[in-house]
Amino acid sequence: MVTVIHGEREAEIARARVVGDALWLSSGDVERTTGWTLTPDGFCRDNACVPMPFGREAALVDGDTIDIAGLWRYMRHPVVRNTAGSVWVLGTSAGERADALRTLTAPDFTLPDLHGHRHALSDYRGKKVLLVTWASW
Repeated sequence: MVTVIHGEREAEIARARVVGDALWLSSGDVERTTGWTLTPDGFCRDNACVPMPFGREAALVDGDTIDIAGLWRYMRHPVVRNTAGSVWVLGTSAGERADALRTLTAPDFTLPDLHGHRHALSDYRGKKVLLVTWASW
């Protein structure tokens, strides 16, 4: 039994095969765990497709099984596992995390400065703002 964690998904996979740094899953388990499917165009999810690798990386598919850890590394995403190989985490690349953070909007709030003048975060919309907080506990 192997546990695979990806994003907000956690899947228990009974038929996983661990060989060194490779995690072999059925194509159905890969789709259920990550949302990626193997198609004639390569590995696809939603509107994105990653072409099948050639050369050394081409060994990511063996019949109906996929080395998901190898695929993840090929797509330049982080992969970590525990020593026993029973828990794997398929991470998100730094670029994708940065893109997601750029789209976040902080909730509006108003606070006084040291002179008692009130400032709303929305007053600074479109500008870079550094918020420094401190608590005594």
